[in-house]
Amino acid sequence: MTERIALYDLSHAQMEDLLTGWGEPSFRADQLWRWLYVSLAGDFSAMGNLPMQLRDRLAAETDLQLLAPVAEQESLTGQTRKVLFRLHDGNVIESVLMEYEDRRTACISTQVGCAIGCLFCATGQGGLARNLSSGEIVAQVLYFARQIQQSEIEWANTLGIDADLEGHAVTNVVLMGMGEPLANYEATWQAIEALNDPDGFNLGARRITLSTVGLVPGIRRLADEGLPINLAVSLHAPHDELRDQLVPVNRRYPLGELLAAVRDYAEKTNRRVTFEYALISGVNDSVQNAQRLAALLYGLPCHVNLIPLNPTPGTDLQPSSREQVGAFQSALAGAGIPTTVRLRRGISIEAGCGQLRQRQIDIATE
Repeated sequence: MTERIALYDLSHAQMEDLLTGWGEPSFRADQLWRWLYVSLAGDFSAMGNLPMQLRDRLAAETDLQLLAPVAEQESLTGQTRKVLFRLHDGNVIESVLMEYEDRRTACISTQVGCAIGCLFCATGQGGLARNLSSGEIVAQVLYFARQIQQSEIEWANTLGIDADLEGHAVTNVVLMGMGEPLANYEATWQAIEALNDPDGFNLGARRITLSTVGLVPGIRRLADEGLPINLAVSLHAPHDELRDQLVPVNRRYPLGELLAAVRDYAEKTNRRVTFEYALISGVNDSVQNAQRLAALLYGLPCHVNLIPLNPTPGTDLQPSSREQVGAFQSALAGAGIPTTVRLRRGISIEAGCGQLRQRQIDIATE
């Protein structure tokens, strides 16, 4: 049996090649693209301006269902939702939707697992299974967009009014889920381009954030793409000796090389860079470490996002106390480094990357 073509894996140009190869006019690709990324159509029967013969062939030879939800958790406030998706090969990945007053942020994965092996990360404890395709990355965003859209329709129906579907159901995307995005560069960048396409999902570059542990060649390549998305760097330590322990890739790309690449990125894109710093009790949360961090980042247009550690099974590491978080933040602020403490919204649903996936794997192997 011939394997179905995953439509979300195709760029617009590849979609046009597919349809013209079937004898269709090129504008059919524009119509299909809009059905997928603007109308968020989940099946071909809804695509009314496509000929029935084409819809039938698409249904027979292509695939829109790249992932299926198998478990879901919602925070006590209802503002954070975590979904475990099963892929065609049986692997599972996690995605999170965080809803705020003025935005809805999808936190998505780029790999099944992760090979980086950060000391405190549940995803890294399970190792790397494989990269995600560009379509599997995009499909996570579209899943949440459809859910939000459907909720708005149902709410409008209860009020007897027309649903307002203008604008984006998902307003922001952060590539901060399972995996290292820059270790799956090609698929990740194709997904970003698809989400950014003004004739499709049309998510602005300023609303897309890529988080990396610091793969220097990837950062430098990203700086030359011409699309100034937000860059976030998972730092977690202000000197090489400590970062070598917490983030093993630092042994390959030490802080001097990493910061040089980040400075170039900020200069080429004219964007401020975010540094993520997980505060771990008794490990990296001293005032002295805060002072060293401030010296390291001096003169760089940046913002430090302090994150009290989300504890994971398999380690004894614990989050810093409220008092220590405050002292660390005050030391940075006193040195002129902009900083905030991330609100820990996902604790009740184990929102730390890999936790829900690992629990499902543990259950399956018991």
